[in-house]
Amino acid sequence: MNDSTMSPLRLGTRRSKLAMAQSGQVAEAVRELTGRPVDLVEITTYGDTSREHLAQIGGTGVFVSALRDALLAGEIDFAVHSLKDLPTAQPAELALAAIPVREDPRDALIARDGLTFEELPDGARVGTGSPRRMAQLNAWARTLGRRIETVPVRGNVDTRIGFVEKGELDAVVLAAAGLTRIGRIDEATQLLSPDVVLPAPGQGALAIECVAANAHLVASLAELDDPVTRAAVTAERSLLAALEAGCSAPVAALADLQVDEQVVEMHLRGVVGTLDGSTLVQLSTTGHVPASLDDESVPLHMGRELAVEMLAKGAAGLMGERAH
Repeated sequence: MNDSTMSPLRLGTRRSKLAMAQSGQVAEAVRELTGRPVDLVEITTYGDTSREHLAQIGGTGVFVSALRDALLAGEIDFAVHSLKDLPTAQPAELALAAIPVREDPRDALIARDGLTFEELPDGARVGTGSPRRMAQLNAWARTLGRRIETVPVRGNVDTRIGFVEKGELDAVVLAAAGLTRIGRIDEATQLLSPDVVLPAPGQGALAIECVAANAHLVASLAELDDPVTRAAVTAERSLLAALEAGCSAPVAALADLQVDEQVVEMHLRGVVGTLDGSTLVQLSTTGHVPASLDDESVPLHMGRELAVEMLAKGAAGLMGERAH
C-alpha cells in the first residue's frame, strides 16, 4: 500500500454554514467508504462575496466556478455542490461522480406567528431571492384572492430567518433540504406542496465532483451515487437545459419515480411563469424508465420533450425571448 492511499482526501467546500454542514456529511460518508481521512478545504466563491442579488449575477455557476478552478488546479481532490447551483452543461474534464440520496426537495415557509401561506395577510412581505419562487408565490396568492409583495433577499439562512424574527418581513421561503441539513427544519411553519410551488431542478440533491482523469477516485465516489435520485434530477436538468435555450423565465421542475419490481415510472412536472404570477405554463408527463436506471437517455428525452411542449404553450414568450 503506497502512501497516497492513506493521505487525506481534500474536499473543497463553500464556507457557508449550510455548505459546511452538507460537505461534512459527505466527508463522513467518504471516510467510511475509503478508510481515508478527509480534510475540508474552505473556498470563497464569487456568489459568496458579491452583494448583488442572485438574479442579477446570473444565479447558476456563481457558487461553482471557484470550486471547479480549485479541482482543475489540483488544490482539492473533490468538491460538493448543491446540485441546483450547477450549470446544466458538464465540463469534459470533470466527472459528476455521485449524486447521493436526495433530501426533501420541497420549499419551506418560515412565517411570523406560526402562520401558513394561506393565513398571511393581504400585502404580506415575503422574502426570496428566487425568481422561480416569486412567480409561483405570486400566482398562489392570486388564487387565494390576495396580493403579496415578494422582497429579494440575500444572505445565509440565519440572516434570512432574522428578517422575520425582527419583523422586517412577514415570511421567507427557503429550501427544506438546507434547513434539514443545518438542523433547523422545525422552524418551518409550512412545507409547501409541489402542487402549488414546484422546486428548482435538482433542489435537495448534492453533486460530488472530481477530475475525470482520476479514475480510481471517480470509482470510489460512485459508491455514494443513488440511481433513483440521479434519474430524477437528470430529467429535471434536461428540461431546464432545453428551456434555458429558448426562454429566460424562471423554471421549476420535479420528477417523482415510482419504483416497481420490473418497471420504474417517472412523473415529471415543469412550471415556467412571469414574476408577477399572472401567467404560469404548467405541464407534466409520465413515462417508463428502464428498471436498471443506468440508462440516462430516457430521463434526458423526457425532459427535452416536456420543454418542447412548454415552449409551444408559450413559455418562451413569458419574459421575452433570450437574445441569441
